[in-house]
Amino acid sequence: MAFDVANQRTSQTGTDSVVIIPMKRRHLRSVIRIENKVFPRPWTVGLFMSEISTPTGRAYYIAKIGPRVVGYCGMIMTCGEAHITNIAVDPEWGRRHIASRMMVQMIRTAIANETLDVTLEVRMSNRSAQSLYYRFGFAPGGVRKNYYPETNEDALIMWVHDIGSPNYEVRLQSILSRIGGKTTWAQV
Repeated sequence: MAFDVANQRTSQTGTDSVVIIPMKRRHLRSVIRIENKVFPRPWTVGLFMSEISTPTGRAYYIAKIGPRVVGYCGMIMTCGEAHITNIAVDPEWGRRHIASRMMVQMIRTAIANETLDVTLEVRMSNRSAQSLYYRFGFAPGGVRKNYYPETNEDALIMWVHDIGSPNYEVRLQSILSRIGGKTTWAQV
């Protein structure tokens, strides 16, 4: 309990030190805990295991504050494109720029893997996630009807192009300057 109190105090002052590292098997219990809180149709441990066990074309990360996993993200990269499969932050740790930090990590990983374009799907009703993606330069590219079967909700398909360009690097630097706090990044 003392850890939680200390973290709440740290979080309230905005001095969170976020560490982003590759997702490993040992993190899956925490990832599944967040997954079950955030999504009506959560991924299984087996699905995450399959993704993190694939040797190439996948990148999955967790975000930690202290010893606690507070978020995770992942993407698939193939043929010069990346598809962000998931990004989630524990609701108890929201509004601390954790999702932004994880997006920076994924974009940097995509660039390091010579990826030019990134896509994702987002619920039509999830305006806060869409706002995050717009900040990163994503734009609507279409709609997948009834993409989320548990709610029959449509998905907005979003794309960002030319992520390796100097202009996009300026965008990333601008985002990083607004995040503040300390972030330890995974090597790409």
